[in-house]
Amino acid sequence: MDLKEIDGNLVIEDIGSFNVDQIFKCGQAFRWTENEDGSFTNVAFGRVINISSSDEDRTVTIKNSNIKNFYKYWFNYFDIMRDYDEIKERLSKDETLKAAIEYGNGIRILNQDPFETIISFIISANNGINNIKRSVEMISRMYGSEIGSYQGETYFAFPSPQELSIARPEQLREYARVGFRDKRIVETAKMINNKEIDLDAIHRMPIEEGRKELMKLPGIGPKVADCVLLFAFKKSESFPVDVWIKRVMEVLYLHEETPKSKIADEGRRLFGDIAGFAQQYLFYYGRDHKIG
Repeated sequence: MDLKEIDGNLVIEDIGSFNVDQIFKCGQAFRWTENEDGSFTNVAFGRVINISSSDEDRTVTIKNSNIKNFYKYWFNYFDIMRDYDEIKERLSKDETLKAAIEYGNGIRILNQDPFETIISFIISANNGINNIKRSVEMISRMYGSEIGSYQGETYFAFPSPQELSIARPEQLREYARVGFRDKRIVETAKMINNKEIDLDAIHRMPIEEGRKELMKLPGIGPKVADCVLLFAFKKSESFPVDVWIKRVMEVLYLHEETPKSKIADEGRRLFGDIAGFAQQYLFYYGRDHKIG
C-alpha cells in the first residue's frame, strides 16, 4: 500500500481486495449513499468521506479527509492491515466457496463503532436494507450532532448512548419508522450508557462470552449478536446466519432444512477462525444469485 495526497484527495495505490461497491453492499453497514459516478459517500465516527475504487489500477481515492484522519479513523475502519490475499487463499481450498470469493473479490469487513452497530442491527431484524438505512439516518438527524456539510448536504453523527437514552420510543416509532424496535432501542441505549453492559470489555472476551453479554440487551438474539461481534469487535470466527446464509448453506453444504443455530456451528466448523469472511463472500454471492 502506498498512500499519497494528490490535489487535496487521498489516493491509496497498489491495494487489492478493495471494491467499494462490494464493501458497502454486502449488508454490513448502513450510512452510505451511492453516487452517480460510482463513488460512495459514507458517514462513520462523526466524519464524512467520499470514496471510490478502481480494480483495474488497484487504487482507492478518499475525498474530504487528510492523512492524519486516515490513520486515526479509516486505516482501521477499512481493515487495511489485514492480508486478504492470504484469507482468500485459505478459503479457496473449499471448492464450493471458491466461486463466491471470485465473485466478491473486493469485499472487506469494516471495523465499525460498537454502539452504532448494535442499534443498526437491532433495527435490521425482519427489515430491508433501504428501510434500515432510512431509520438509521433519521435517528442520526433526530438525536445526533451536526457534523457539517459536504457537497451541499448536511450530515449528522450517529448519537451516543447518552444522547439516544433520552429518546422517546413513540418518536422513534413515528419519525424513524423503527416499528416494534422502539422501546428496545431506548432501553439498549440506557443499559450501555449506565455501563450495565461494558462494550470495551467485550473486545477482550472470548466469542461465546461476548455473545452472551450482547444478548442481555433487548432485541439482540444470536444472529444480531454474531453480526455485532463480526462487524464491531473483530471476532472473525463469528458466522452470522440470516435468511440468505441459511438458504446458501442449505443448498451448497447441508442439503437439507437446518436450524440456524446448527448452521452457525457448521460455518464455524468449516471455516474456523476466518468464518466471518466466508460468511460475507457467501452472503454477497448467494443474495446476488438468489440461491435457494
